[in-house]
Formats: sequence, C-alpha cells, structure tokens
Amino acid sequence: MPGHEWYGDIRSQPCGILCTKTTNGRKRILYKMHDIFPAPYNITTSKMKTATLSIFMLAVTLLACNNGKEKNDNGAFMREENTKSNEDYDLQEIEESGELIIATMSGPDTYYDYQGHPMGLQYALAADFANREGLGVRVETAHDTLELIKMLQNGDADIIALPLPTRLIKEKGLKAAGATDKSGEYSWAVKTESKKLAEALEAWNTENPIVSVSRKEQQRYEERHQVRRTVHAPYVSREKGIISTFDNHFKQAASTTGWDWKLIAAQCYQESGFDPNAVSWAGARGLMQIMPQTAATLGISADQLYSPETNINAAARYIKILSSHFSDIRSREERVKFVLAAYNGGQGHIRDAMALARKYGHDATRWDDVSVFVKKLSDVRYYRDPTVKYGYMIGNETYDYVSKVLERYRSYGGNIHSSANAPSKPSGNGGKAAHKRNKYSKERKILTPEEMADGNIH
Repeated sequence: MPGHEWYGDIRSQPCGILCTKTTNGRKRILYKMHDIFPAPYNITTSKMKTATLSIFMLAVTLLACNNGKEKNDNGAFMREENTKSNEDYDLQEIEESGELIIATMSGPDTYYDYQGHPMGLQYALAADFANREGLGVRVETAHDTLELIKMLQNGDADIIALPLPTRLIKEKGLKAAGATDKSGEYSWAVKTESKKLAEALEAWNTENPIVSVSRKEQQRYEERHQVRRTVHAPYVSREKGIISTFDNHFKQAASTTGWDWKLIAAQCYQESGFDPNAVSWAGARGLMQIMPQTAATLGISADQLYSPETNINAAARYIKILSSHFSDIRSREERVKFVLAAYNGGQGHIRDAMALARKYGHDATRWDDVSVFVKKLSDVRYYRDPTVKYGYMIGNETYDYVSKVLERYRSYGGNIHSSANAPSKPSGNGGKAAHKRNKYSKERKILTPEEMADGNIH
C-alpha cells in the first residue's frame, strides 16, 4: 500500500503556500499554488485569458502578503481586526476554527504515521475528545518536553497531548487537564487562560475514555496487516512465462515507470496476491492497493480502483512520481529500492533514514546503508533525533517489503541490475547497436573514436 506524504507523497503536502491571514492569533491559508494553477499546469491558447487573469491575481496576492506583514492583515481582502489575542484563544475560538491542534512527541504509544494513517494512543485519545466536540485534529510534534511546552505557551497548539509531570506543568504556568493517570501525577496540559477547554477536557476525562480508546487502538494495531483478499497462484504458467492474467497491464505500466514489467508484477503479488478486489483495513483497494486519497489526486474515483487496468496504471503513475522525488539517487538500480520503500512506508520516513545514514557517515544513496536506519527508526534514540522530521515508523515492515518484492522478482527471472539499466530497445550485439549497411557507402565502415584509438583500422 502506498505510504504517506507527498502531493503529499501524493497526498498531504501543499504545493506552495502563497499567502496566509491571521485570525484570532491563528494563521489560515488563503491561497495555495495549486488553487491558482491546478496540476497539471497546461495552458492552451483557449485558456490564455484565464491564465493571464490568474497571473495577475497571483501578483496581487503576493504583493498583498508583503504589504500586510506589518499590519498583521492581508491587503488582498477586507481588513478584519484581530480582536482576540493568543491569551483569549479558548474552546469557542477552537470550535470556530473547526480544528484542535495537539502537540505531542512521536512514538509507538503517542503518535506516528503508518502508511498515511495516524496511530498511537495519545493521538487516539485526542481524536476521541475532538470527535466529541465536533472538531478535526491537527498534530504538531516536538523532539522534547521543553519544545512541547514552548509550543503551547506560544499559541502554536491548544493541548499538550502527552502525560507530563503535574509539578512541571504548574512550574511552567500551565494547567493540568484532560487525560490523567490514576495517581494524578501525570497529565495533559493546556494554557491557564483556556478555562472552557480545560472544563471540556475534564468532563471528557471523567468518563474514563482511556479504557475503550486503548482497546480500539490495540485492535487497529493488530489489524494493520489485514487485507481482505483471495490469494492466487504466483504463476499461471512458468513454462510459457505467463505470470498472471494481468501481464499485459504490467507491460503497459512498464512503459510509464521504466521498470521491468516482471518487477511490477512481483510488487502486485506482494500487495494483493493478484486479487483485483482486495481491500485493506485502511481502505486501500485493488491489485496495487491504492488509497482512495491517492487515487483522487490522480483524477481517479475510489470505485475505479477495482478495475485492474486503472489500478495498475494509477500505481505506475505514482511510482513515476516517487522516482522523480528520488532523482538525487543517480544509480537507477538503487533508486528502484528506494521507490519501493517509499511506496510502502512513505517518502518522509525514507528521507529521514537517508538523513540519519548521512549523519552517521554512511552512503545515503545506497539501500544497504539506508535500510539499516529504516529499521532503526523504531528506536527512540533515532526517531527522536533532531534530523528526523517524520518520527517513529515500523521500519522492519518496510525493509521486509522491499526484500520480498525483490526476491519474488528474481523468482520471476528478473535481475534488478539489468532491469534498471537495460536500454529501451535491446539489441543482440552485446548492447551495441548493429551496424546498418548503407547502399551508398560501398561497404565502408565509419569508425568511432574509440575504435580508432584501439587501432581497428583495416
């Protein structure tokens, strides 16, 4: 199943925020680049007027952003007085924004991203409270306790969703509220001015939600590998070289990805066992286990994902996008491994592992070096490292995924080295283009500089 983060990993990252407006001490995004120029950025002659107007609006918006910095408003819009300071930001203002911002730390028991899905008990508890209040949840992570406290004090978060010593909470001028241990010595925290929010958290906590939420979160964790599917044979006919009934689709996808079609087939078997109706616990669908959110960014509806051709084509387009994001890896052979890892575990986590490899003196462009740190991202000494941006991951799963896909590819007769470097039109002359006879050449051969240097003059 494709991992998280791009378009954001095709899914979450905005492609160029242009301007924000501050309301009640919170920044709200007004325009994004893709709002003005929806991808793909193709402008035909018939659309030139629209494009010209869009460019004009872009210029006005950028100018307004610059002019509005000192005024704390946005000149492209009617001025709205900021009558509320961060100190006045309480439950009512949070409800108006529709979003509860929690600050926490990445970890298996707190919060982490698993293939595009937020996991962890502290996140689950915060989401349970937010759901009760009719709010969405946004997560901001910190590397240590002091950073968490600073985020809350600065108004960058509404709640610290991590049990802190109540003694420390009081020392920092904050208020203990929300999830609290039985002894009362550890608790979540809010600002002392957020009285209504504190009251709502206390009312929620009196219902002892931790029992039911913990049970549900444990169930989610145990079901994370579950895919409702019928696993088919890995080969239709080994003698005839037929892997599956979808081979033609894999061959079409190969022209998009630049990969050997047998490698795509091996990945497909790992994802779904060649079942076009496969559905994972998280909602990934079809042969290549594409998430509906990913499909939407490619202009494909969730229902279309059950079509083998559409599903494989979507995966090929996604693989091509991931490949472009790892273009800094010069070796095509190595890049294939990184793309497979990102498809499964998310581009952000793989970039974190690359950063760690570089920090510890390893080659950040070799999978054998980086995969060590992919696995180490489940170790607190590494996922809390300042160079790590995406936090904890279950790295062993991604490592095993890459290994199993490549192992099955070899069983299909594939070779990762030749697959990544073979010319698009192989010839039978040791990889060199055959000399084509020209009827006007009188059988004279034009030598290359290399042949002349070797003394091949006859």
